[in-house]
Amino acid sequence: MDRTSALKVIVDESLLARVPGYVLGLIAVPAVDVAAAAAEVDDLLTAAEDAVHGLSLGKAEVSALAPIAAWRDAYRSVDVNPNRFPCAAESVLRRVAKGDRLPRINALVNLCNAVSLDSRLPVASCDVGDITGELAVRLAHGGETYLPLGAPEAPEHPEPGEVVYADTQDRAHSRRWNWRQSEVIRTDVGRRRLLLTVEAVHEGGRADVERALDRLAAALDALGAVRQRPVVLDAAGPGAELFGPERSGAERSGAEQDVPEQSGSERSVPEQPAAESAAGPSVVAG
Repeated sequence: MDRTSALKVIVDESLLARVPGYVLGLIAVPAVDVAAAAAEVDDLLTAAEDAVHGLSLGKAEVSALAPIAAWRDAYRSVDVNPNRFPCAAESVLRRVAKGDRLPRINALVNLCNAVSLDSRLPVASCDVGDITGELAVRLAHGGETYLPLGAPEAPEHPEPGEVVYADTQDRAHSRRWNWRQSEVIRTDVGRRRLLLTVEAVHEGGRADVERALDRLAAALDALGAVRQRPVVLDAAGPGAELFGPERSGAERSGAEQDVPEQSGSERSVPEQPAAESAAGPSVVAG
């Protein structure tokens, strides 16, 4: 695929009618060599895990964290039981809160998990090399095809009304919003075209999404990734075109305004301790 071919990402108005506070942060990465591991990312993930371990959170306390509690409410608003299908951020927090470590998948997935633990937000790396045209976060009609992560030979169909990331080929690349990723968009090692996502539904979520995007952007720069400026979608601006040639701020619509970035001199992976996060998913398998 041409790594500069445009991909339009939209949040459907029917979803925003149910969850008007939904915020979706995006970083388009036209090209990155995904390594099996990166020492600086491993350090970030270990520090994030240690910070969660130090809080001694029980299952109920994880669910009560403001960003997680808001996700549980959002899931109920789209008729999904959050006890059975917790959002991705709650899943990784629960696992680490029990004293576990997350599996080390590769540098990009590990990075997303570290930022997710710190921010308490769903953060994911999606390989969009096989997706063209449009990717919509919308309510499913039930006819979409979803290839389960690790089991693409057993396709599923989402339930009508379920929130999915869907492309123009009617493929669903998630189940129950961000509970599970598809095999098609899992991040593997090698040269990849990726879309990094950060999601929030709590009050003040946009600011937390922007902070998480800043951390991801700095880390991507340190890893040598070719990336575009972060973009944030919400009810005021629910769509943006990514991966194509970037336009100046004056040429972009309100729906495509970038997140202000830190100065270019700040190129190292940020060392913010996890315990200092202002908020409170990453998909473990990428």
